[in-house]
Formats: sequence, C-alpha cells, structure tokens
Amino acid sequence: MHRRDPEARRDDSSGQSSTLTAPAISFTRRRLALLVAGLFALWLVGLFARQVGEASAAADQTDQMRLRNAAMRADVASLGRELALIKEPAFASEMARAYLLGTAREIPFTIDPKALPLPADAPGSVGIKPEVSSQPSSPLDSWLQVLFGSP
Repeated sequence: MHRRDPEARRDDSSGQSSTLTAPAISFTRRRLALLVAGLFALWLVGLFARQVGEASAAADQTDQMRLRNAAMRADVASLGRELALIKEPAFASEMARAYLLGTAREIPFTIDPKALPLPADAPGSVGIKPEVSSQPSSPLDSWLQVLFGSP
C-alpha cells in the first residue's frame, strides 16, 4: 500500500494532474424506479386535484340550477294566479269597459288627453308633504311625544 503525504495531495488539488474526478450521477434501477414512482405520484395528485375542482364546479352549478328552478316555480305560480284572475267574469267585464263594451246603462268616462295636470297642492295629491319640525329634539323627547302625544 502506498500512502500519500498531505503535500502531494495539495499538489494534486492545484489542478495540474489529478486522478480524482467528480462523482458522476448514475441512474441505477432503484433510482430510476423511485423517479418513475415520484412522477406517477405527482400525476395522481394532479388528477385528484382536477377531479376535486370539477366536483366543486358541479356542486356550484347544481346550486345555481336549484335557485333558478325555485325562481321558475315562483314565476309559474304567479302566472297561474294571473290566469285564474283573467278567467274570472268580473275581470273580463272590467277590461271590456276599457273598450267601451259595458252595459247600455253605463256612461263611459275618460279623461281628456288635453286636460291640464293637477297642481301640486291639489286635495288628495301626493304633492302635499307633512310639515317637519326643524327643531332638533333628544331621543327621550321623541319617545315621550310618541307615548303621550305632543304637549
């Protein structure tokens, strides 16, 4: 056996003539099997994540369909009530009056299209607004006024 001294080793590391080489990466069957198994595991995780995403989207879509079906049921019920109202004789006779098809004893009443609009302060008009007191009051005073009336 031949031993090398540290000095010789330093000379070899200087880069002139080195018999030591960097270890090469070698693919053994075991490492290749681990690499393939890792890639397969990543593929399975990706596949599972995609399935979970699709299931979540399908659940959201079914919730939207349920809400849309409930709204359609409400619309159908509303249309059914409207149809029942239209089939009543009182509704038909009221609509006939709009076309002047009422009884002979009825006097047709229409508003002249050239008539002026009502003034804002006409009786029964929504233009009349109640007076609002401009004096600020405390909440206690407001409650006392509601409970016992104004002083």
